[in-house]
Amino acid sequence: MASVTARNWALCTASLLNLLFVFISGADFIRFVSFRPIYHNITGETTLCQDSIPWSVALKDSSVLWSLVVDLCLLALFTVQHSLLAWSPVKQALQSVLGALNRTAYCFTTALALQLLTSYWQPVTGAPCLWSVRHAPWSIWFPLLCFALHFLCWAIICSILMIFDYPELLGIKQVYYECLGLGDPFSQKPLPAQRLLSHLRHPVFLELVVILWLLPALSLDRLLLAGTLSAYVALAHSLDKQDLAYLCAQLKGKVWFLSEPRRGSVEQNGSNHKEKVG
Repeated sequence: MASVTARNWALCTASLLNLLFVFISGADFIRFVSFRPIYHNITGETTLCQDSIPWSVALKDSSVLWSLVVDLCLLALFTVQHSLLAWSPVKQALQSVLGALNRTAYCFTTALALQLLTSYWQPVTGAPCLWSVRHAPWSIWFPLLCFALHFLCWAIICSILMIFDYPELLGIKQVYYECLGLGDPFSQKPLPAQRLLSHLRHPVFLELVVILWLLPALSLDRLLLAGTLSAYVALAHSLDKQDLAYLCAQLKGKVWFLSEPRRGSVEQNGSNHKEKVG
C-alpha cells in the first residue's frame, strides 16, 4: 500500500512539474512569436532588417546564411520531435515503458524543443524585410492593430484548448485516472471522438497562421519560421466527412443545450401569463 501511494505521489509530482514547465515554455513562445517582434517594431529598439542591402548581396552573406542554417536546424528539431513521438509505433513503445506518463513526456519534450527554439533562434538582421510598414500614420496604427489581433488569437487558442480537454492534452488526466485505477481516459471517449482527435492534432490552424504572418515587418528568419510552421500544421490535418459530421452534430447539440433553458423559461412565462389572463 505504501509503495502504491509513493508511486502515485511520484506520478502526480512529475505531472504537476511538467505542467509548470509547459506553462513557462508556452509563455516564452508567445513572447517570442508575438509580442517581441511587435514591441521591437513599435519602439525601434532592435534593427529587424536592412532594406539598403540588395537581396543578391544579403543571400551571399555568410552571417545571414549561418543564421538561416541554425534556425532551420531548430525548426527541424521541433518538427521531428513533434511528429516522431506522435507516430503510432513510437507512441505504443513509449506507452509500454512510461505508462500514464507517456503524454506528460510528450508535452515535456515539446516544451523543451520550444525552449531551444526560442533561446537559440538567430535573427537575420543583415537582409531586407519582405515587407515593412514604416510610413505614418500606419507605422503607429498597424503595430497596434497587430497587437490587438495577436492578443485575440491567443485568447481564442487558449479557449479552444480548454474545450479540447486541457488536462488530458497535458497528461494530467492520464495520471489522475491511473491513480484512481480508472484506466486510459482516451479509451473511454466515444469512437467518433477518438477518431476526430486522432485526425485533428492542431485545432488552432487559422489563429496560428494569423499570428505567424500578421506583423508590421516580415524579416527573412520570420518568413522561415512562419512558412515552416504553417506548412507543418496544415499537413497534420486529415479531417474527413465523418469527422465534420461529428463536429456538426456536437455543435448542434451544444446550441440546443444552451438554448433549451431559455426556451423552457419562455414557455413557463407564457403559461403563467395565460393562467393570469384566464
